[in-house]
Amino acid sequence: MAQLKSPAELARTRQQIISRRTEKRYIAINASGTCGLAYGSDQVFQAFVAEIERQGLTGQVGVRATGCLGFCENSPIVIIFPEEICYLGVKPEDVPEIVSRTLVGKKLVNRLLYKDGNGKKIVHEGEIPFYKHQSRIVFGNNRFIDPKSIDDYIALGGYSALAKALFEMSPEEVLETVKRANLRGRGGGGFPTGIKWQTTRNAPGEIKYVIVNADEGDPGAYMDRSLLEGNPHSVLEGLIIGAYAIGSHEGYIYVRQEYPLAVENLSVALNQAREYGLLGENILGSRFNFDVTIHRGAGAFVSGESSALMTAIEGKVGEPRPKYVRTAVSGIREMPSNLNNVETWANVPLIINQGADWFASIGTEGSKGTKIFSLVGKVNNTGLVEVPMGMTLREIIHDIGGGIRQGKKFKAVQTGGPSGGCIPESLLDIPVDFDELAKVGSMMGYGGMIVMDEDACMVDVTRYFLNFLAEESCGKCVPCREGIRQMLHILNRICEGEGKAGDIELLEELSEVVRDASLCALGTTAPNPVFSTIRYFRDEYEAHIKERRCHAGVCKALIAYYILPERCQACMICLRECPVEAITGGKNVVHVIDQDKCTKCGTCLEVCPSRFTAVVRLSGEPVPPAPPPKTEVVRSKGAQK
Repeated sequence: MAQLKSPAELARTRQQIISRRTEKRYIAINASGTCGLAYGSDQVFQAFVAEIERQGLTGQVGVRATGCLGFCENSPIVIIFPEEICYLGVKPEDVPEIVSRTLVGKKLVNRLLYKDGNGKKIVHEGEIPFYKHQSRIVFGNNRFIDPKSIDDYIALGGYSALAKALFEMSPEEVLETVKRANLRGRGGGGFPTGIKWQTTRNAPGEIKYVIVNADEGDPGAYMDRSLLEGNPHSVLEGLIIGAYAIGSHEGYIYVRQEYPLAVENLSVALNQAREYGLLGENILGSRFNFDVTIHRGAGAFVSGESSALMTAIEGKVGEPRPKYVRTAVSGIREMPSNLNNVETWANVPLIINQGADWFASIGTEGSKGTKIFSLVGKVNNTGLVEVPMGMTLREIIHDIGGGIRQGKKFKAVQTGGPSGGCIPESLLDIPVDFDELAKVGSMMGYGGMIVMDEDACMVDVTRYFLNFLAEESCGKCVPCREGIRQMLHILNRICEGEGKAGDIELLEELSEVVRDASLCALGTTAPNPVFSTIRYFRDEYEAHIKERRCHAGVCKALIAYYILPERCQACMICLRECPVEAITGGKNVVHVIDQDKCTKCGTCLEVCPSRFTAVVRLSGEPVPPAPPPKTEVVRSKGAQK
């Protein structure tokens, strides 16, 4: 690679890259992202490379290993351009047929097409409901880019925003453009990005740092990972532009230890950018110097907090510190340090190229642009979705997500990670943005969105998130360390059937103390699951405490399994499958569950033939008396002797 020493050389290089590409068609396969690799997409990729060569199509058809394509549960995903024919769940043995029928014969492999709820098959990617209702301005380029090829990024206009910023705009103009766009941080708090940049720029001191927060510790959230794996140059370009606006010459990318593929693809991107002269000394001949170091985090959830993250970069234990001086003024080594998350930085080149007015035209009055969410849980279509700010929860869950699995009823959606809130069905029509989610007791967070159906116990859900937060608290401040554990202790008691009057009020009181007195955002937001579930699902708490009943049948201490004698056919299936041998009976003898031995695993309910429905799950009700010993089954009449 030759060093690019001007915007004109960058433009010429772009044209040369495009002119060298003679393929009329190319195939995109999600073989460079974690989700694709987990499903064997790399094997599908290799099969396409071999089959195209075998059929003499090299030079006519290109094959590209891309990052995540969003619709993760249907991996491996194959998209054939320019038609955008989309095949899902492709296996290596499907490849010869795809090449012969679709690439050569121009026919479809119907069994690999998406099929909607009515059985209709959909050919084109953009017409699949999961993709149709999205607006993928940040994430959409993943399907066009091999993350290990800087040429792919440059061919799509990559680094043109950097050239524009360095040679057509002053640092102040870049900063003002980001402020006018009203880009808010996508990492949780939604703080205006331009104001944060300006604070760091105006802070005293010649040395200033810019940092990418790729810690992303929320369970079920993987938006930042997928951007770094699939399009690392978009993040890097945004970071360089931000450094120019702030006056920084040194940056860090803080990546959690659990993201090895993101680190690998990012390292390749950094080296390629340096070789092209897009990173390092005298970038594009502008006399602006800037370079980046990757720092791998140790996996602590609290290190996603700004001051804890910067302390970790210094080589110390990742613990937060008081915010009487903001990290924008005194961060790494007490120098002004600007921190934004991966998705925030990836928006910056779009704003510089398209303009502040374009970006501000998307979204709501207070929340501009799009947001990437990880839509997971009891929803038919799971994966990464990018939607304009202001789309309703109902549209995301039902139009994009395809509704609730197995035709069950929606119960709640939890947004914002473990520190977010649980939102009930009555609020599904609220527009999703920073301010509206806060009004209903939740938050944007990184963008996790966990959908729950009627089988979820909201008390147990709250206990799950509080258990996570108790484990991840750094322990530095008493309100967070002790307060969360005390709330967890109360929730454990309630779920064990030992709740008592006043527990709900005590949970609310403790939540207020933890929220108001904790040192960092982990503690101040930890009570959100408690506040929101008591606010919207108080009846479930009361049922657990007053009636000793878990309506969802989740809390084991409050349920029991019983075999109805009049329905038992003595088929012996449950007896054989019980892992603790708690079921007695025999051939033609009604089965009985020994309640003292039963671990309430539910295996008997799962294996009982549906036509019998002899096993029932009771909650808060007395267990019926067992039948007399050796009660036999009269199969001809279907009744007991």
